[in-house]
This record gives sequence, C-alpha cells and structure tokens, in this order.
Amino acid sequence: MSFYRRLQRDTETERQWLLAAPILGRCLAGTVTREQYRGFLAQAYHHVRHTVPLLMAVGSRLEPEREWLRRAVADYIAEEYGHEAWILADLTAAGGDPDAVRHARPLPATELLVAYAYDTVQRGDPIGFFGMVQVLEGTSVTLATRAADALQRTLDLPDTAFTYLRSHGDLDQGHVAFFQTLMDRVVAAAEQETICHAARMFYRLYGALFRSLDDSEVTPWN
Repeated sequence: MSFYRRLQRDTETERQWLLAAPILGRCLAGTVTREQYRGFLAQAYHHVRHTVPLLMAVGSRLEPEREWLRRAVADYIAEEYGHEAWILADLTAAGGDPDAVRHARPLPATELLVAYAYDTVQRGDPIGFFGMVQVLEGTSVTLATRAADALQRTLDLPDTAFTYLRSHGDLDQGHVAFFQTLMDRVVAAAEQETICHAARMFYRLYGALFRSLDDSEVTPWN
C-alpha cells in the first residue's frame, strides 16, 4: 500500500469526526446564516494568513537531504501566497468588516490550531506540517465547492463573496494529486508516522474550529 493511501486509511476516524461537525451539515442543507458564514471567513483569515510563514519555516528547517521536499514547499508558497486577501474581500462582499477581523483575536480553537502548526514545525520534524496539508486540502476538495453553492443559494450573496471557497474547491483538485505524488516519496517509517500523527491532530483541531462556529455546540471555548 502506498503511503498516501495508508495516510487516508489511518486518519479516517478523525476525518469523519471533522466532517460530522453539525454546522457543516447545516451549511450543505442551506440553514446557515450570513453571520455564521462571516464567522467562518473570519476564522479562515486567522489561520490562512499563517500558511505562507509556516511554509517558509518548514523550508528553512529541511536538511539538504530533503531538498526535493524544499522544492515542493517553494511551489506551495507560490500557490498559497495572498489567499488571506481573498478571504477579506469575500468578507466585504458578505457584509462584514475586514478591518475589524484583521485586528481581532481569533477564537481559541483557531489559536490552538495555529499554535500547534508552529509547534509541529519548530519543535518536531517539520515534515509533520504535511499532516496539515492533508487536512486542509482534502477537506477543501470534499466540501468547498458544494458549500459555496449551497451558501450562495441560501444567503443570496454575489459570486464575489465566495472567491476563497470556490478557488480552493477547484485549485485543490490539482493540489491533492500533487500531494499524493509527494507523499508517496516519503519512505522513512518515522517520517510517515510523524505525518499521520500530525494529520490526526489537525483533523481534531480543525473539527473543533468548526464546532466553535456553531452556537448550538458546547465546547470548552464557548
């Protein structure tokens, strides 16, 4: 079994826990409010703005023996640069205040997600960051375009309010194929376990973020 396929298998429980977040089901059913959508965009901004700095940190910590992986990180940086600006533009089109979001603190669940990402890169093996890539890109492919279509029908917002979701639903199809090729080059058992562990943690952390957006959910951060 290829490592990419094993990664999907070994993180299935955590992936299903994320996808079971009630607000995701209500989004696809068309019962999410504009306020909740703006809340999602606000928290997306607060973690997406760290993507490029995190990737830069990953690249800086890779040894010469993993130069092939640093090249992939450089490609990711080029692809991901500026996406937080898309989110703020969507927020404006959805009736939100981008300046208020930019200067606000994230929800605790978002702060913990970002903190764990930095800790993974700086304290452990930076290859663990690809566990986060597994979660964010895989989730985007599964949900982003469907969610954008359902939200637009429900909320009666213009196309310009869904740039981030739709672009990720489309872009991440190609990204996942690239990610699969990349992961199948990871052959060391310790590196594979580091990525699997990080992915399980990021599924939990990202699932907690979604649950924090839901007023009906009781979490330690409400």
